[in-house]
Amino acid sequence: MSFVITTDHPCLPGHFPGRPLVPGVVLLDRVIAALEARHVLPGPVRLPQVKFLQPLLPGETARVELEGAAPRWRFRVLRGDVLLATGEVATGAP
Repeated sequence: MSFVITTDHPCLPGHFPGRPLVPGVVLLDRVIAALEARHVLPGPVRLPQVKFLQPLLPGETARVELEGAAPRWRFRVLRGDVLLATGEVATGAP
């Protein structure tokens, strides 16, 4: 699933003045949206492992790649071939 966070997104003011960066929580929201577009998630999700490697700037195109099956998936967020974030999403009890 590809996405772009536009320059007028409400998360950007103050993050950071003069050099806006897309907050990690917005990337994670797109990861969950990509997962929900493919699967019915049984209850709340956990993110037991997340690593942010590179920033995403407003207006840049990124994509979410998912692999795995319930109750645990691995994800990657990429800008072209550049890895921005990686981690796991899990459902059910820890």
